[in-house]
Amino acid sequence: MSDSSSEHIESTLPHKLAAFGVIALGLAAAWQSTLIPQVLYTTVGPSVFAWFVAGFLLVLGALLLVAAFRGGWAADQEGTLSEWGSLGWVTLGLVLNVVLIEWIGFILSSTLLFACVARGFGSRKLLRDAAIGFGLALISYVGFDRILGYKIGSGLIEKLF
Repeated sequence: MSDSSSEHIESTLPHKLAAFGVIALGLAAAWQSTLIPQVLYTTVGPSVFAWFVAGFLLVLGALLLVAAFRGGWAADQEGTLSEWGSLGWVTLGLVLNVVLIEWIGFILSSTLLFACVARGFGSRKLLRDAAIGFGLALISYVGFDRILGYKIGSGLIEKLF
């Protein structure tokens, strides 16, 4: 094996490990989905979403593995994180969501999370991102809280319903 071939294998090894990790998560999700009790009175039971997630993780893992064997998916092949600002915005969004969900509710905290993640991914249009995040959070809230009856973070806006 030549030096350049050896270097290529070493540079894509973290990508291959990440892909196998996602595949392992998909297999674990599929296994856990088999343990969910089936409800006899419905066609679509509680395990449908779990199976969807398991399938999604398996497909994603397979696509990541293909990308890893083609040379990896990161622009920076040296194994260093070059986008600290982006990571900071995403982390800030997650922290704000966890800290504020009890006080301001699911919809507003999820709106902040969406806006911060969009900023981390390079968007500069805060109002547009917040509006999209608000819409998605509102749909999610109505779906979980009102339709499924699963209570999630009631706050300022949720009390209006």
